[in-house]
Amino acid sequence: MNKKKKIDITLKVNGEEVTYSVEPHTNLLRALRDNFNWDVKCGCEAGECGTCTVLLDGIAVKSCLTLAAACEGHEIWTNKGLGYADRLASRLQDAFVECGSVQCGFCTPGFIVVGVDYLKRGGKADRKEIKKAISGNLCRCTGYVKIVDAIYKVAKEIEEGALA
Repeated sequence: MNKKKKIDITLKVNGEEVTYSVEPHTNLLRALRDNFNWDVKCGCEAGECGTCTVLLDGIAVKSCLTLAAACEGHEIWTNKGLGYADRLASRLQDAFVECGSVQCGFCTPGFIVVGVDYLKRGGKADRKEIKKAISGNLCRCTGYVKIVDAIYKVAKEIEEGALA
């Protein structure tokens, strides 16, 4: 019987320290989903679609391309966790609804995480820059206009001081 050796990794997921037992080659996407973080969607598992995007120490990464073991001791935030803990993320989630940016909803968590990353890095209400920021994420339903609208709306609110 060939048993695969597992390793324990400890990381902080959505503000809570957790320990996952994973095989050394397991990507962060699988580790999160295997531990009930289903808001991290599994799209292509090749880094093409961005549906699995999470914040790793505050930076947007595609969890399908990130080894779980490399995240030992680091902080991970998913769309769901951000919505509860981060005012900006919660506002962006609301803006996605207000702007009709959600159609099937499958890609939405990844777009919101990328949008949060863009805004937290000082991203402006500039449609061209927003399009560049989200260029690593794919949507099959909305045509991107409403997604850009939502991020633009929140960026504008930040610039006008309505979201401090």
